[in-house]
Amino acid sequence: MKRPPDASPTQTHTLPVEERRMHGRALRGRCPRREQAAWRPAANRRDPIEILIEQGERRLQELLPLRYARMKASPFAFLRGAAAVMAADLAATASTGLFVQAAGDCHCLNFGGFATPERRLAFDINDFDETAVAPWEWDLKRLATSFAVAAGDARARSDLAQTVARAYREAMAGLAATPVLDAWYQALTIDDAATAEAIGVDDRVLKKADKVLRHAADMISLRHSGGSAPRIEDQPPLVYHPPAGEADAFRSAVEAMLADYEASLIPERRTLFRRYRLVDAAYKVVGVGSVGTRCGVLLMRSGSGEALYLQFKEAARSVLEAHAWPSPYAHHGERVVRGQRLLQAASDIFLGFATGPTGRHMYVRQLRDAKIKPQLETMSWRSLRRYASTCGEVLARAHARTGDAVLLSAYLGKGPAFDEAIGAFALAYARQTELDHAALLQAIKEGRLPSAERDS
Repeated sequence: MKRPPDASPTQTHTLPVEERRMHGRALRGRCPRREQAAWRPAANRRDPIEILIEQGERRLQELLPLRYARMKASPFAFLRGAAAVMAADLAATASTGLFVQAAGDCHCLNFGGFATPERRLAFDINDFDETAVAPWEWDLKRLATSFAVAAGDARARSDLAQTVARAYREAMAGLAATPVLDAWYQALTIDDAATAEAIGVDDRVLKKADKVLRHAADMISLRHSGGSAPRIEDQPPLVYHPPAGEADAFRSAVEAMLADYEASLIPERRTLFRRYRLVDAAYKVVGVGSVGTRCGVLLMRSGSGEALYLQFKEAARSVLEAHAWPSPYAHHGERVVRGQRLLQAASDIFLGFATGPTGRHMYVRQLRDAKIKPQLETMSWRSLRRYASTCGEVLARAHARTGDAVLLSAYLGKGPAFDEAIGAFALAYARQTELDHAALLQAIKEGRLPSAERDS
């Protein structure tokens, strides 16, 4: 597809519906759906360990042992931390040439529930560090593969991967028949236990989230001291303050970052932000893929003593950009923020971007540790299948916000051919992930990669 001047996905919604359907069906000649099943590593495939080493050069060296300790836990943990490896591999797979705003690191644990600005619980994609304009297939293949890797036997793997693809295809067909504005406003809200069960979320998790939604002060798991100068409590090695000799410089850098961040907010949210002042800041290690990047937490407080926690995270170049379109934004924090607002049905009102400590690109958001997080290890088989279906549906809705559902649905068709192709790809790439995980273990054993004795 020809790249538009602003590097955003091409919008074809003003064309007649039948013309768009014909174009979608014609794409089957350019990229037959059965070809979406293919995965075979190229003879010149890059060593996945080399890709990880290259990524590590731009990260905090003292945190790399923790990153690899987390990745060595299982093939699924490896997949979570190896978005750059899979992006390079996906670039060599079959594609229709249709681009959307892709999430970028679309695996089954990067979905979850959170509170919308209207104080309702919604279920959506919740990680956008790697968002970029890229082929829609890349997100779907990574999502289906993540379920295949997380599952047990081969039969379960195939079933879950096809469930993701089928839900995506059926949701896209529904969106194709929905008016433009109605489709844009669609969101998956979790209002009751029946809805939670239908998407694979445990009712107990829903009740906990609903409780903290009504009591915002209880939503954060971090602790801080009281008094006139509250201080975030250190929880090393995951939450910690810089050494005393670096504290003043860190504080000054954070204050400069907040001034830059404030300027990125729209006026009414800037007004709300000004009702708080910074009282403390600390570093905070998060996730698997993000370990080693600059991340931290800010404790803000109003005049009446109400606490607001903000999180800042480093935004580097998306792993997709080397293989798709480059970002139109010079600032990668802005790339993340703009991508998140395009993909999510409802986004955090404090979401913004800034240049942070040491000149790194950052994005800032509210810290809400009490989000609804999927617990795959405790899900029943029935709940896991429902959850896989929900993720496929939510991904289709996100893609339809920047892609053309009519065109995509016409390509996907009404039968199971596409679902089976994605299932076959996920099985093949799950086996590749196991091989790459074994290579990681060997690289740690040989000393090519550092690793902590255990995860913290």
